[in-house]
Amino acid sequence: MSDFPSRQTDDAAWMRRALALAEGALYRTSPNPRVGCVIVRDGQVLGEGATQPAGGPHAEVCALRDAQARGHALAGATVYVTLEPCSHHGRTPPCVDALVAAAPARVVVAMGDPNPRVNGQGLARLRAAGIAVTAGVCLDEALALNLGFVARMSRGTPWLWAKMAASLDGRAALHNGRSQWITGAAARADGHHWRARSCAVLTGIGTVLADDPRMDVRHVQTARQPRKIVLDSRLRMPADARMLDGTETWIFAAVRDEAKAAALAARNATVVCLPGADGRVDLPAVMQWLGRRDINEIHAEAGPQLTGALLQAGCVDELLVYLAPMLLGDARAMASLPRLDDLAQARRFVFADVQRVGEDLRARAQDAARLAQARSAAQPVPRI
Repeated sequence: MSDFPSRQTDDAAWMRRALALAEGALYRTSPNPRVGCVIVRDGQVLGEGATQPAGGPHAEVCALRDAQARGHALAGATVYVTLEPCSHHGRTPPCVDALVAAAPARVVVAMGDPNPRVNGQGLARLRAAGIAVTAGVCLDEALALNLGFVARMSRGTPWLWAKMAASLDGRAALHNGRSQWITGAAARADGHHWRARSCAVLTGIGTVLADDPRMDVRHVQTARQPRKIVLDSRLRMPADARMLDGTETWIFAAVRDEAKAAALAARNATVVCLPGADGRVDLPAVMQWLGRRDINEIHAEAGPQLTGALLQAGCVDELLVYLAPMLLGDARAMASLPRLDDLAQARRFVFADVQRVGEDLRARAQDAARLAQARSAAQPVPRI
């Protein structure tokens, strides 16, 4: 009897262990992808590891070093890795070289690497070395950890989620602007997890002037604070804003003011002028600018005007909505959007998950077409 069904089951189980390692690196690898690796022989773990901060070793090298430290050779072993091994020289040597030198019997990969410098070459080199390759195991789980990396590599712009907190009737604040606190402490802490995993936290000047927020990560432990982004068409950013705490900040404006820019530069803030045709910041141009600077994921946490503008400009890939069990009635909406005359005009999303967080619900909804595009880009390149 063939062992194919049992092998499939074992492959998925070991890959999920590698995915757990990758998830443990969620806050630290940017701009590199989150990758985990487990090396197994006869049901025994020989070595395992996850990608370290940029410039450090990748998951495969960490796992190989772990196996060596335990005194294991890799003859007959299977390597489970959540991303196709890199085949180019970057800050570190190619991981595929290290795997070929170790000569395992088999390598199992969750998803392909859409980086044009890899994109199937890693798998091809393993096969050329006589190493059996299985690809596409737990692809969707691996993609979920690296949507931003895949988006940047395949389309040149980051994956942006818009975080909102609202009542059950979709209201984000009273008409007087008061919104603290619609959702509970658990939801607010969960929101900091999403800040921490992002490369950058984005808000608008309206939020800065109204609330003077810090826009940092405080409720989860992380060694890396994301960059901060402010969209500020008329360059009204106060040089004494609390968010200018030394963390690198990019302020996008539609006007030039060299004196103001110099004052902000003293607080580690860079002003970038990207005017659009309407006299406001060109939002798609901002996304392209950020993609060129290795920004994978953006956590947008703004008021209804900017959230609506990002949606209308096509910059939002995902909605991260916290819903409180209350009704606010005639109050401010989550996003300012134009009136529609037909349901066919609605922009539609698909639910990724819905979870209870404390007394509230967290709903994640993703743009179906963009998710499909990312999945296509993450498909392992087939053997030719």
